[in-house]
Amino acid sequence: MDQSIFTQLTLVLVIAAAVSLIMRILKQPLIMGYILTGIIVGPSLLDIVHAKDAFESFSEIGITLLLFIIGLGLNITVIKSVGRVAVVTAAAILALVGVTGFIAAEALGFGLTQGLLIGLALFFSSTIIILKVLSDKRETSRLYAQIAIGVILVDDIVATLAILVVGAVGTTGGLEPTSIAILVAKGAGIALLLYLIGAKVMPRLAKFFAKSQELLFLFTVAWGFGVASAFSFAGFSHEVGALFAGVALASLPYATEMAAKLKPLRDFFIVLFFVSLGETFTFGNLAASIVPALILSAIVIIGKPLFVMSSLGALGYTRLTSFKAGIHLSQISEFSIILIVFAHSVGLVSSELTAIITLVALITIGISTYLMKYDDKLFRVLEGPLKIFERKNIKERKQKSALYPIILFGYHKGGHEFLAAFREMHQRYLVVDYDPEIIEHLESQGIRHAYGDATDDEFLEEINASKAELIVSTITDIDTNRSLLKYFRRHNPHASFICHANSYDEAAELYRHGASYVMLPHFLGSERISAYIKRNGFDAGVFDNYRKKHLLTLGKTALKED
Repeated sequence: MDQSIFTQLTLVLVIAAAVSLIMRILKQPLIMGYILTGIIVGPSLLDIVHAKDAFESFSEIGITLLLFIIGLGLNITVIKSVGRVAVVTAAAILALVGVTGFIAAEALGFGLTQGLLIGLALFFSSTIIILKVLSDKRETSRLYAQIAIGVILVDDIVATLAILVVGAVGTTGGLEPTSIAILVAKGAGIALLLYLIGAKVMPRLAKFFAKSQELLFLFTVAWGFGVASAFSFAGFSHEVGALFAGVALASLPYATEMAAKLKPLRDFFIVLFFVSLGETFTFGNLAASIVPALILSAIVIIGKPLFVMSSLGALGYTRLTSFKAGIHLSQISEFSIILIVFAHSVGLVSSELTAIITLVALITIGISTYLMKYDDKLFRVLEGPLKIFERKNIKERKQKSALYPIILFGYHKGGHEFLAAFREMHQRYLVVDYDPEIIEHLESQGIRHAYGDATDDEFLEEINASKAELIVSTITDIDTNRSLLKYFRRHNPHASFICHANSYDEAAELYRHGASYVMLPHFLGSERISAYIKRNGFDAGVFDNYRKKHLLTLGKTALKED
């Protein structure tokens, strides 16, 4: 009996949840659990998924959301600084991995055309795998991550050209220069249009949508998918379009909140992408494919990191940056499968090669997932031998993390008094607010700020709230302050937390949740507490006397101190 898409999706999610639970208990990467789920639900075992087109669409949505979110967090300055490095590194991989792959293919008995396509397929690294791991590790802003992202951007450009070439050669036997010229012109036109819209139109438009969280969410999704579709219509991949859509909005003060709102949606569809990837595996061609697949996998897993480290080392980067960038590029891409399948459809390669490349993708993605997870431990083991990849005169610049010792939630009620104290103390601070008008004011004053929901854990992680030493909330809503307190007592228990309350009962409850001090309208306001912070600092211990005195004033004899 045919099952509906809803039933198929339900069964896939139930099996994915069960397998993921086992992987979590065994402390294994969840990505491998998702791929294993795909093998289980695929034609080799349970054969649950029959709505191939629907699941393929789900996968594309997941990829689009992931790249869009990455684009929202990209720093344009960093992109410019690593652009040359990314191009040089990608060229080194293409030349060295491509040639090595071609030689191996010739040795395995493949012809000239298939050998060239094998070398090209081994060049591509998986955008989805790399960005998912970097996002989970919250390291997308690290230098090695920016280099890896730059390389896979070059990959996407090469991938677009590769599809054009393969399609032209397979159908007409050649590629007209006019086709390339038209494609370049379209790309330049869309990029220029995006730049103008992002600089001139988006600041005002986003401010209007930011007044309503539902509107902001819908606007963000519509923009991301709309730009991705425009790129696809122009002949580029929608992955490239999604990334550029995010970059166009990255300078907005609402970008962090936009990304935080999209992450749960992204996570759902990304699971289905990995399930679909695992589903492509079948046991039928395993015997004939395993030896060639292992040889090609070795070239990718060992060769790629070595070539990347050689390239980055020659450019003056440290062995740590070179090693981690190389490790994160040590797999082939889902696009490698697409390229070979497409080449097979136009008669350029055999079905045997399609099975081999699919198996190489599963092997390299699986192993590289573990390598990326344990990259720091691997580096400590290999640190000595890796000296050969590091020049004596290192040109790499240290990156500064966006960490703020002080975070102020809410600016309107008393926030300016706290900021004056923080400035006099020469402390770095970040102001968080949910009002677009306040955000515009902060931006005009040059005050470091972030637009977002204080009750959203994803947003708090984005601004590194767990690393703050002092948190001040001038927000008077009890639910918001309670939510903030729960987050900080769970993720940052040693930080000092000062907040507002409207009544004695509310103050007593906030103290029970662990507040360092609670400001009340008729007891001690923001002006006096900010002056106290300026004189005594913001270590948790300095608030003990104020806290004890306040508790006595509240007259809550049943209230016990932590």
